[in-house]
Amino acid sequence: MKIISYNVNGIRAASTKNFFGWLQAANADMVCLQEVKALPAQIPEIIALIEQLGYHHYWFPAEKKGYSGVAILSKIKPNHVEYGCGEAWIDQEGRILRADFDGFSLMSLYMPSGSSGDERQVKKYAFMRFFDMYIGNLRKEYPNLIVSGDYNICHTAIDIHNPKSNANSSGFLPEEREWMQLFLDNGFIDTFRHFNKDPHHYTWWSYRAGSRGKNMGWRIDYHLATRPMEHRLKHVRILPDAVHSDHCPVLLELD
Repeated sequence: MKIISYNVNGIRAASTKNFFGWLQAANADMVCLQEVKALPAQIPEIIALIEQLGYHHYWFPAEKKGYSGVAILSKIKPNHVEYGCGEAWIDQEGRILRADFDGFSLMSLYMPSGSSGDERQVKKYAFMRFFDMYIGNLRKEYPNLIVSGDYNICHTAIDIHNPKSNANSSGFLPEEREWMQLFLDNGFIDTFRHFNKDPHHYTWWSYRAGSRGKNMGWRIDYHLATRPMEHRLKHVRILPDAVHSDHCPVLLELD
């Protein structure tokens, strides 16, 4: 089984860059999308393409048009889909969507960024505190859980191209990195690092200064799986040659 997570930075923009040709070739069973920046009613031609590829599709857009939003595409129809998390401000921003299947549940997550200023960084910390409690309760009912998406956090120094100069940058702040470590310690596996301990593997690059061509990136997109899923983990790859966004997709294979 192949699961892809991809922050597309606008599904309409990605579709102009042969995203759907790529998606057809990738042939994933499930796809978690973040930053779709569209309501389904705004994109009937895109919906038609998704259905032609054999996917059931579920969308949780932000109330603000052209902003945030998550989706899950799946060739296997889920038993249940949970839209949002019940926390009003988070749901208004379209950040959490979960699909439950036989054997496991899959969540598409788009964590807030704090890079625009102090106010959004405060919101990011509020999200992190809420998410800890939310996931802790959710795992009691759904112990086999994969949380895929854009966490907007680099965990360790090998996950960012210049850790020293970015030490005070949102996404690599000590409090954020500590949160990620505690989240993992509480029973999650960073599936990419489960297989690959090497540096210079990134999932996001700034549009400035030719960062992508120089591989000056950040690894902020993850498939985090609960410990009971460990025996099913087969392989994880970052796919930097997919260039429909400032992010690239991450592919998780399960037995």
